[in-house]
Amino acid sequence: MIGVFDSGLGGLSVLSAISRALPDADLVYLADTAHLPYGARSDGFIRARVLAIGRHLAAWGCSTVVVACNTATAAAVGALRSEHPGIPVVGVEPGIKPAAASTRSGRIAVLATESTAQSAGLARLIRDHAGCATVHVVACPGWATHIERLDLDDPELAAEVAAKVLPLLDAGVDRLVLGCTHYSFLAPLLEPLIAGRAELVDVAEAVARQVERLRTGSEQREGRLALMATARPQCLDAALPTLGLAWLSARSSGPAQLAEV
Repeated sequence: MIGVFDSGLGGLSVLSAISRALPDADLVYLADTAHLPYGARSDGFIRARVLAIGRHLAAWGCSTVVVACNTATAAAVGALRSEHPGIPVVGVEPGIKPAAASTRSGRIAVLATESTAQSAGLARLIRDHAGCATVHVVACPGWATHIERLDLDDPELAAEVAAKVLPLLDAGVDRLVLGCTHYSFLAPLLEPLIAGRAELVDVAEAVARQVERLRTGSEQREGRLALMATARPQCLDAALPTLGLAWLSARSSGPAQLAEV
């Protein structure tokens, strides 16, 4: 069984990529909705939540765990791996390396939560993989909250996105790295803005490939999906069709359940 978790809905973008890559895998998705958003939380708080969720998923029998959250990966993936040395743990990091390798202008940008934007992990990625590129790191407070509320048609959100992105394009940026798994669901807003000028860099499919490589042969393979949330589990069920993921409902073993973590 493969366990995937995030603070809320953002990790569904990674879950969907894994589900497409591994249609026979049994999956568990846990949204820590009682404590979202992680983006403005302290590293200590995030670390405690990640470790608690990791224990919960291990107790459920997950043989692989995916931290489908850039902020949680930056703050706590090392601690989670140390606590569960026998379980492969896959984190999600912004796609700095592919963006820097493919840019033609030599200018890339990272759209991220406040926590990720300030993290040592992001600084390390930029130092290790983007030495020859100019990197603009842009904190986007509130974007994940808009997605959690499923108000993707809100004109205020569209205006905020344009206000962040258009100056980057004017500065010559030709690769926009989505540094939060929530931001995958902003593609309908982002793509018209950047058409012909830049490309989005999303790592969900790369994460799915890594999960496929690490997958053990002993896992059950009935293709079932269990959805859980630490608060308001019904929000997960409502989110799937709104986010274009209604097809996952057919794989689900039933309505989302409350997880006491």
